[in-house]
Amino acid sequence: MKFINLIFLFAIILMVNIIAFAHKGRATINKRVSDTIIPIDSAKYPKLYNKGKKSKVSSARKNDTSRLVIANDTTKKGVAADTTEIKDIADSSYNDVKTEISYRIGNARVTYGDFELDADYIRIDRKNHLIYASGRRDPKTGRYIGRPISKQGKDSPLTSDSLLFNYETKKGLVHNVFTEQDGNYISHGQAKKLNEDEVAYHNIIFSACDKPSKGEDPDYGIVITRGIGEKTHIISGPAYLEIEGIPIPIGIPFGFFPKPNTRSSGVLLPTFGEDATYGFFLRDFGYYLGFGDYADLTNLGTYYSNGSYEVSSSLDYMKRYKYNGNLTLSYSSHNNGLPGDPAAKDFHINWQHSQNPNASPGSTFSASVNAGTSSYFQNNGASLGYNLQQLTQNALRSSIAYSRTWDGTPFNLTTSISHSQDLTAKTVSLELPNINFSMSSINPFDSKDRVGEQKWYQKITLSYNMTATNKINNVPETELFTSETLTKRMQNGIQHQIPVGLSFNVLKYFQFNVNANYTDRWYFQTIREHYARADSLVTDTVPGFRRVGNYNLGAGLSTKIYGMVTFKNSKLMAIRHIITPSIGFSYSPDYSSLDRSYNQLIVSNATVPYPVVYQRYSIFNNSVYGGPASGRQAGISFNIDNNLEAKLRPKSTDTSQTPSKIQLLQSLSLSSFYNFAADSFKLQPISFSGHTSVLHDKVNISFNGVLNPYVTYIRDSISNGQITTYARQINRYTWQDGKLPKLTQFGFSVSGSLNPASFHPSTNNNNNLPGYNPNMPNTLANATDAQRQSLALLNSDPYAYVDFNIPWNLVINYNFSFSDAYFRSTRSNTVMLSGDFSLTPKWKVQFNTNYDLVARQISSATSFAIYRDLHCWDLSVNWVPFGYYKSYNVTLKVKSAILQALKLSKRSDYTSNTNFNQ
Repeated sequence: MKFINLIFLFAIILMVNIIAFAHKGRATINKRVSDTIIPIDSAKYPKLYNKGKKSKVSSARKNDTSRLVIANDTTKKGVAADTTEIKDIADSSYNDVKTEISYRIGNARVTYGDFELDADYIRIDRKNHLIYASGRRDPKTGRYIGRPISKQGKDSPLTSDSLLFNYETKKGLVHNVFTEQDGNYISHGQAKKLNEDEVAYHNIIFSACDKPSKGEDPDYGIVITRGIGEKTHIISGPAYLEIEGIPIPIGIPFGFFPKPNTRSSGVLLPTFGEDATYGFFLRDFGYYLGFGDYADLTNLGTYYSNGSYEVSSSLDYMKRYKYNGNLTLSYSSHNNGLPGDPAAKDFHINWQHSQNPNASPGSTFSASVNAGTSSYFQNNGASLGYNLQQLTQNALRSSIAYSRTWDGTPFNLTTSISHSQDLTAKTVSLELPNINFSMSSINPFDSKDRVGEQKWYQKITLSYNMTATNKINNVPETELFTSETLTKRMQNGIQHQIPVGLSFNVLKYFQFNVNANYTDRWYFQTIREHYARADSLVTDTVPGFRRVGNYNLGAGLSTKIYGMVTFKNSKLMAIRHIITPSIGFSYSPDYSSLDRSYNQLIVSNATVPYPVVYQRYSIFNNSVYGGPASGRQAGISFNIDNNLEAKLRPKSTDTSQTPSKIQLLQSLSLSSFYNFAADSFKLQPISFSGHTSVLHDKVNISFNGVLNPYVTYIRDSISNGQITTYARQINRYTWQDGKLPKLTQFGFSVSGSLNPASFHPSTNNNNNLPGYNPNMPNTLANATDAQRQSLALLNSDPYAYVDFNIPWNLVINYNFSFSDAYFRSTRSNTVMLSGDFSLTPKWKVQFNTNYDLVARQISSATSFAIYRDLHCWDLSVNWVPFGYYKSYNVTLKVKSAILQALKLSKRSDYTSNTNFNQ
């Protein structure tokens, strides 16, 4: 089997290169240009260009506004003549009075009613109501230039080698035609206009390749030997497929080819194949429904020979300048077990909705829903394109939010419904709903018509924030929609917060602030605990309204200290050190005393030989906002932050002579808290952190850690015949014994993205897109139609887009973490590399891997991808070399979404890895 797959892979690559470098002697239906020019009587008509002769030919551009009378019989009396005006312009013109034939030569243009024609040579025969147009051979290059371009009414422009048109009967004959409509290209062959709505075609090529727009032959197409074209479709006789000019022995006796100017409904053709687990399949067959200009619906289904099936419906909708979104519902049933076992049924819903900020000033609505069964992605890998990120994800999150602000007031409202799902534990958490109403900071003692600076009491600020929620936490998927979950496991509450603050400068260089905060919580259920037996604690949920409030006070003082070291006769001018120390005081009373009604003590009804057990608890334990903190707190917090930057002298070639600044250390902070009210262990562990960047901010470096200032001893205990080691901390500082604090936690990470564009930044390429506004922020709501269509394609198939303009790109993520519990320690040391590079302008290789330096092994999520750009074709090879998801996928397909059925694929599904042992 592996040998056959290898042969298939080499055959695909060989076919790709044959297509890419096909020989020029193509077996096409194309004719020479001389064969596509409608012949004229050269003796009767003058030459296109007369060298050295200017008789009867005016070199000036002029309009011929002669009136043309069109009537059945203009000699009869009493019959009114219908007059239509022909307007023309050209570099040179010639009128033959005897034959009533006019010649327009060089950049000629003729208009007649709604008919427009541009060509290098145009002949107007008024007697026979004929207009003839053609191009000419360039004497220098030998290329045929100045081809006729015609357009009638709202039809798409039509390019040809030559054209003969009867402007009275609206009939015409066109050779080597080319036209385009909504990504459909019609080229080559002949076209005969029968009337205003119908055109007869002979040996034309129908394709989605855009090469005909550049005067080249298409990479592929369907040759229609005979057919009738209307505004929205082409009805053809015999037709066959042609690739790189080579006829393929695949034909149809008749066909129907749409060329719509609006969305139209139709059947979606399936693909055939075999899956190692589910058997033979008929994949992605369905029906497309176009609902006008605002929405469309795609219905797809997949059926396997073992009885498994997958169905999905995807609704895309958009209203310009208002909103846009996508809603996808999926359901599947897979028979993975033995005959008679129940099928594994999964569902998934994905909804993305965004609103234009200008659609409704003051209010916004957005939705991002990603929910379903935990096994959906594993059981539906094929329908997801074997996207490794989706297959290996372990969490899903959703949010639907509405926000409202009132102009001229400090109030705003936000309501949301959120969902989080742990795919590993198979649990779900819901918030139905979450409400936030807030008032931004105001100065209640200040006056709107105040003159002069604020007095100290006018600087006092006041704000308000109210949050309310109704939630379910960590419910198993199977119990989510049961009555007990919805009635007994729901938790709800309302929390009010009123902060008051005052900030001002002290002695010019110090910033002083003082604040007070009051919090009030409302609950509609509380808990009660009791011992059912000596060792069995039971918790009951009691309905009823209860409230509790608490307050805390605080003050702070901060400043900045600057230091600088200068250098002479060096490229380095100076190094500046900025120190930002801050100190704060906070106080909150003790809310854990038993004299408060919400704190209770329970004692077990123990009898010999069981000991008496007692416990203190708060009836607000496990509530959504909790209760007041236990223990009195009155202490000082301190923090010190450092910043280092260097200044470099400009180069002699720099005309601005402006020194450049480099951040050596963006931040290095040290912080802790000392609680005077605590009985022991008053000093909390000391934490530190820092970050900086190198290579012109291309690579970010960050670190953090925790220092334990207390002396800790390691002790052993014996229980049930086993020795257990534990750490015992005493109320004594390490520096009292002449030692430094113990480093118990440390983390270090390096991340960055390197590519040529990051070293040589350029302007945003969006300025070349239609509708781009440089002053508008780059958001989805402000995206142009072209950007939205590209994003929709990318969201449906992330592997559909490959940027060949960037020759290489490397993403680095290195993480190291260390934890020391004195008697045991744990550490992790991993490096993740991903990126891509272009072997040639048409070959792109992508990779993604994760290496564990401790275990010395590569992650099973390692993947490689190879892309070959064939202009109108794509070759993609996706390979996961090892692990449970070991698989490969080779696809050669047409880029255009219109002819997606033109593809060849070979894949090895990961579902065949039944014997994989992690």
